[in-house]
Amino acid sequence: MTTKSAFSVVGLAHKVCLSAEEQGYTPELLNSLAENSDLFRQLLQVQRGYAEMKLIKHVIDCDANPFVPDGWKVEEHQKGGQLVWDASKVQLYLSDGQKNGKVIEGNKLRKELAGKPVLNANVLDHLLANPHLIPEEWKGKVIFFWGTIYRNSGGCLYVRCLRWGGDRWDWSYGWLDDGWDGFGPVALRAS
Repeated sequence: MTTKSAFSVVGLAHKVCLSAEEQGYTPELLNSLAENSDLFRQLLQVQRGYAEMKLIKHVIDCDANPFVPDGWKVEEHQKGGQLVWDASKVQLYLSDGQKNGKVIEGNKLRKELAGKPVLNANVLDHLLANPHLIPEEWKGKVIFFWGTIYRNSGGCLYVRCLRWGGDRWDWSYGWLDDGWDGFGPVALRAS
């Protein structure tokens, strides 16, 4: 290989990497693609017009019974039908009582959320099972799914949440008797 052709290949690789980054590829995804010759073969078939790709719809059954942690029971579960996941149709809502450094008690926030299209814990669990669906901009926030409220064996009420733990997504919970600040938005179905 001459210097000129080697430079062309390097330039082309750089162009491909820049384009991939614009489309949301991470270095890990590109590395995975490079190591998977079968996937490259399939992409070539698509480019040549011998095959097609189709998007997978992630349908979440928001009417199903939610996951219940050991020792807890479901206090309230707002059913929401079949939800086709589209992160652009989810609003992260903050109460006025959570904005500008304010803190609102969870029980008051619960009353304020009555009648709002809150997402339930089935959505949380689907996202944990499919973390590639979670928007990158949710990192640094603790997203609460108020459509399912739990009671523990001590009688306390809790709402589960989705949070980034530094290397992976996980769930936690907030106690309704506690304060809720601006780092804990509510996941709502946007209209």
